[in-house]
Amino acid sequence: MGLAPKLVVEIFRTLERMRDEGVTILLAEQNARAALEISEKAYIIETGRIVLQGPSKELIQMDEVRRAYLGI
Repeated sequence: MGLAPKLVVEIFRTLERMRDEGVTILLAEQNARAALEISEKAYIIETGRIVLQGPSKELIQMDEVRRAYLGI
């Protein structure tokens, strides 16, 4: 939060490279779209409770997720 847009892009590129090299990463991120696009598995947490979990590719397609977290 509050990072320069170019820095955010660079951070996500670095995370993608690490993922591609087989490094496991635990990422807590408010930008749901960016996080779901680079992750393999995701947990959606509301008020400290996991409300949804599963493969990121499936979660990003769910109407509930798209409305609540992606602004679609």
